[in-house]
Amino acid sequence: MPASRSEQQLDAAAAPLQFAYWVPNVSGGLVVSKIEQRTDWSYDYNRQLAVLAENNGFDYALSQVRYIASYGAAYQHESTSFSLALLLATERLKVIAAVHPGLWQPGVLAKLLATADQISGGRAAVNVVSGWFRDEFTKLGEPWLEHDERYRRSEEFITYLREIWTSDHAEFNGDFYRLHDFDLKPKPVDVPGRAHPEIFQGGNSTAARAMAGRVSDWYFSNGKDFDGITEQVIDVNTEAALHGRTVRFGLNGFLVGRDSESEARDVLREIVDKADREAVEGFGSAVRQAGQSTSNGKGMWQDSEFADLVQYNDGFRTGLIGTPEQIAERIVAYKTRGVNLFLLGFLHYLEDVEYFGTRILPLVRELEADLASSGRLESELAANGILA
Repeated sequence: MPASRSEQQLDAAAAPLQFAYWVPNVSGGLVVSKIEQRTDWSYDYNRQLAVLAENNGFDYALSQVRYIASYGAAYQHESTSFSLALLLATERLKVIAAVHPGLWQPGVLAKLLATADQISGGRAAVNVVSGWFRDEFTKLGEPWLEHDERYRRSEEFITYLREIWTSDHAEFNGDFYRLHDFDLKPKPVDVPGRAHPEIFQGGNSTAARAMAGRVSDWYFSNGKDFDGITEQVIDVNTEAALHGRTVRFGLNGFLVGRDSESEARDVLREIVDKADREAVEGFGSAVRQAGQSTSNGKGMWQDSEFADLVQYNDGFRTGLIGTPEQIAERIVAYKTRGVNLFLLGFLHYLEDVEYFGTRILPLVRELEADLASSGRLESELAANGILA
């Protein structure tokens, strides 16, 4: 007998938390600040970082997508080619390439990712980004769609990818994309437990949450406190239940781990005090305008304050600032809110990734084991409204 939705959700929640990191493939680091960031956007640095990350407990890396200079990111490496290079440099790390529908024909992307998946032994993944930065489209001569239309296009894009990767006679007829008896060969690697390369998406709006429930494998959230992420998990799960699906959840967080809480707080304070005010305010204006265009004004960054926007995916709001013990406890508390994966950014990547792997991750695993052995996980998930 197939497992019930509650059983599937509990199984996903009981699995060890997974960890991803933001690939610094754009210049400027992960905070829009003039503080020193010992982080480099070059390939040689990123190759070293990828190997270090997979040896320090990271499961995924996410290559960012930027096409033009903007808000502290003067230079950008293209995400899919950079992701393939990182796959070739590693043995176990899964690499997620962020892409924009509207700038990619989905059949071409499907072919590229199938090739990357074959070369890497089944480690390619994609993050479908509906887009918030108008100039990236208009300066390339592409139309800028209204907010909910961008998500409708993304939903067709994901449906197309899933169809072409899994069918020998792929057919799809949408408003944006079409397929006619197409057989993609070779298809992605047949990996147990995975029907095709994993499909991630982000967004905060009602349209984004509904789309995740209908078609995505993973839903990425901007940085959130406990109540914020719980609301999103419940919304996405509610939509997924209508379609007989389950979705897994990733949460963005900027991590500052130090041997004392005061030291970590001092680092955060310095990041914000040295913020590039002009770049942060320009970014805030652009993203709020995009979010306000939603049908109910409930878009990403709508309640973000200046300090939040210094880390451009609200990473400070997740609260991963403090000692290893404090951070590990907070990470595992998010597990009881339905989080399956943390997408992390750092100030000094090489040092901080190793610090995470040696000082924080072992504590996370101990706390996860205690949560499982005590039987508290199921009761806390139920109390938080996560289980169906």
